Amino acid sequence: MNYAVKKAKKRLFIGLLCITYVIMLIVCSGVWFITLPGLNNINSHLAPAFAAAMIGILFLIGFGILGMLFGIKGWPLPSVFKKQTYTLLNVLFYIVISAGKIIGIDRRRIEASYVAVSNAIVHNRHLKVPADRLLVVTPHCLQLSTCPHKITTDPNNCKRCGGCNIGDLVTLAEEMGFHFFVVTGGTLARQKVREIRPQAVVAVACERDLASGIQDVYPIPTLGVMNIRPNGPCFNTKVDIEEFKRAILEIIDVPDADGNAQEKEQK
Repeated sequence: MNYAVKKAKKRLFIGLLCITYVIMLIVCSGVWFITLPGLNNINSHLAPAFAAAMIGILFLIGFGILGMLFGIKGWPLPSVFKKQTYTLLNVLFYIVISAGKIIGIDRRRIEASYVAVSNAIVHNRHLKVPADRLLVVTPHCLQLSTCPHKITTDPNNCKRCGGCNIGDLVTLAEEMGFHFFVVTGGTLARQKVREIRPQAVVAVACERDLASGIQDVYPIPTLGVMNIRPNGPCFNTKVDIEEFKRAILEIIDVPDADGNAQEKEQK
């Protein structure tokens, strides 16, 4: 079976999100009409207050979805709304997953689409962080299964034989100055986040681990790079080094010719 990664479609997650929103509108309308007589019997002010609360919540969600579309397209949006959009994306993730399950869409496809949407929103926030405030985490399955050197304790134990991509990543970490760790799972990844306290994260993993990882480290902005699985999941996986470098250069604050960091406002 070929496990090569196909480019995820952002429209799948957005489409499911819009369908979910329409269902929420219908359900809220039904609840309103059913409860209206009872609310009026209890207190004449209760029904308008309940309606105002529902309308307010639905308005914020609808505005957030619109903000996602702006964020994906890179259209102008105030900084505060960019942050709120990223928040809403993560809050509604599990609702969209549940909607996809009911419809019968594979969870992995939705997770890949979610990662693509999240990457687009982070990209269009134009974040720049110093190299020493960027954390890069990768799964241990990137290491060749027959390699005797333990790199989850220290990636510098890698002998850079070229048998897997770990040596390439260690070299890039040395050259660019970001923190790089190989982790065995989400618990260790969260531990490294607590230790380093990064301003941003770049993660290499499968759809499932990237989606859960983005949720785990929220509100820290995270760029996800999908791994390549020529031998199936979790075994001798690979990463496109050029794609990885593009993700790093997109978010890292590269010094200019005078050795000074580029001063860019974090949006």
